[in-house]
Amino acid sequence: MPVNLSFHPHCQDFRINSCLLHRRTTTLLRECRVTTDTNLSIRFVDDTEIQWLNEHYRHKNGPTNVLSFPFADGADSSLSQVPIKELGDIVISVDTAWREANEFKQSLHERLTWLITHGLLHLLGYDHERSESEAIHMQDKEQELLHKLHHSRSTAMTHLAINVDHIATIRQARGGIEPDPVAAAAICEMAGASGIVVHLREDRRHIIDRDVRLLRETIKTKLNLEMGANKEIITIALAIKPDMITLVPEKRQELTTEGGLDVAAQKKSLAKTIDKMRKAGIPVSLFIDPDSQQIKTAQEIGATFVEIHTGRYCDAVGEKARDQEFQLIATSADEAYQMGLRVCAGHGLNYQTTARIAGLDTIEELSIGHAIIARAAFTGLDRAVRDMLAIVQKASKRY
Repeated sequence: MPVNLSFHPHCQDFRINSCLLHRRTTTLLRECRVTTDTNLSIRFVDDTEIQWLNEHYRHKNGPTNVLSFPFADGADSSLSQVPIKELGDIVISVDTAWREANEFKQSLHERLTWLITHGLLHLLGYDHERSESEAIHMQDKEQELLHKLHHSRSTAMTHLAINVDHIATIRQARGGIEPDPVAAAAICEMAGASGIVVHLREDRRHIIDRDVRLLRETIKTKLNLEMGANKEIITIALAIKPDMITLVPEKRQELTTEGGLDVAAQKKSLAKTIDKMRKAGIPVSLFIDPDSQQIKTAQEIGATFVEIHTGRYCDAVGEKARDQEFQLIATSADEAYQMGLRVCAGHGLNYQTTARIAGLDTIEELSIGHAIIARAAFTGLDRAVRDMLAIVQKASKRY
């Protein structure tokens, strides 16, 4: 079922993620039982273009949010012999969609997804203008499709990176050489982890320099070095060259990272660190709270990734509070993705809270450590990793 997306030049200002919309549209067509040999065209335009279309074809003045043009309407009967089937065209004004997204407190991509769904149903014969009962029928179908989209995933499988800091914590408690986080990393990789995360702190309370050097030499997936932006650790990162670094706030007395970086307040210093890493070929992720200003600043100073702090979501008491924190994460992940940032998430995720985050289309990797190491104390590390990986894969599987 080929889906063709095209964009008016003005739409480039909105940083639309065409891959995400293409995949969502393909999922919608599948749910509507549209055959795979049927083509659909979607054009994203500005208010001026859709206003002209509205006046020319519908004899109505002013722009609208979406127009649908079924291929069968007015088509020559001879076209029915063509082997390729055409469903029709959907035209969406991104200007109007943006205003509506702000009005309804949605992300732009949520609004565009609704408009695609609405336009597709018109192409399939639904029409809310025919009668009140037809309007209810169409609205119910829209909600059904959007619910299925929300509970499925149209992007690639979410990756799971394992933080092995707490293996080192156990080792450091006795001041010996066991258990070895390097050996733990190998077990995690064999169990299916797509990356290993370690935090080299200034006080070396768990991970030490030797660990990072050996991990760089032995890891076969990806090494993500978490670190504060201080000169000594920056020098070590530039020498070791991990696959990526994640800059995090670091306080001497904290038990674990307490919140996201204030990127806006540290804009100049973080930009310098990112530039150094970029010149060394090391992508940088910024660990941030789900906050629009932090996301915008991260994009401005050249970060490749953001890792959204999920701690408040995990710690929330009660369903309502947790739902509110989840929506903040979902909206922030979508906003970051729209800006061209790659999105990860982590902190506090466990076997009860992970699935919902893993189900978000825009998040490509989760970083989880403490919950897995805690379970490993009872089940073994291999089993603990496989149990978490099963949750992530189920939540993010393709339909």
